[in-house]
Amino acid sequence: MATLGFIEYQDASAEVRAVYDDIMRTRDTDWINNFWKALAHDPATLRRTWESIRQIMAPGTLDALTKEMIYLAVSVTNGCGYCIASHTAASRKAGMSDSMFAELMAVVGMANETNRLVNGYQVEIDERFKPSPAHRKEEDSTVK
Repeated sequence: MATLGFIEYQDASAEVRAVYDDIMRTRDTDWINNFWKALAHDPATLRRTWESIRQIMAPGTLDALTKEMIYLAVSVTNGCGYCIASHTAASRKAGMSDSMFAELMAVVGMANETNRLVNGYQVEIDERFKPSPAHRKEEDSTVK
């Protein structure tokens, strides 16, 4: 059970209902999942989190499947069972197959293993992996 329980649509304030309505409209669904109902105890956090997710997960340079699979990979790494379930479902809806899921889990497992080995051995970054001065100048000119 969630620490503070869930706020159902019919029990929500007008402010929370407005966010719930936007979630349902944006996701083309008729229900609100438990994550949002738990956050609704703090309407400002609910609104801020929804606005951020809506912006980040909106169409962009990365396609929806890639974004969902990245979210899934991070959720696995962080051990968030709820997010794993939610973003596995979203990834499948966006086109992830069983073989894609299996390959993603292999990559996640390998990345976590090698990350821990690098940290344990305190491996210095190779010079050729660092951005070149020209690349850094290009990045600096785009950040203003």
